Amino acid sequence: MYVVKSPLSDTDLKVVSEALQGALVDLVDLSLVAKQIHWNVVGPRFRSVHLQLDEVVDTARLHSDTVAERASTLGVSPDGRAKTVAGTSGIGAVPEGWIKDADAVRTLVDALGAVITRMRERVGATGEADPVSQDIFIGITADLEKHHWMFQAENG
Repeated sequence: MYVVKSPLSDTDLKVVSEALQGALVDLVDLSLVAKQIHWNVVGPRFRSVHLQLDEVVDTARLHSDTVAERASTLGVSPDGRAKTVAGTSGIGAVPEGWIKDADAVRTLVDALGAVITRMRERVGATGEADPVSQDIFIGITADLEKHHWMFQAENG
């Protein structure tokens, strides 16, 4: 059931809604992963990594809201429930307990890499179906790639 009627065709809407839902899940999970690491990072670079993780959380939360609102705009109900996120995220598990700063950085590099790969697939999938959503994915990808670069530089 659509409460809001999309201007997209049913075929295009299916492609775009799947891309938006996937992006929402990945961004919600990225914010959770970064926050979990933020709370548990230890080591000589604690402070810089700790603060850098909050920047990733802020970016992921900002973009998750944009993605969810784009889905709603197109008449698609976004699903950011914990069960949905846990079952469909493309990010691997975060280790339990304290995490050394170098391991924390590696874990976040991997998480960002996974999300970026999936985001780039969404950029390609939505180009013809909905350039507006594609533009959102391009912006998200650019921001995540910047974080990816900065975290890679942390471990040299």
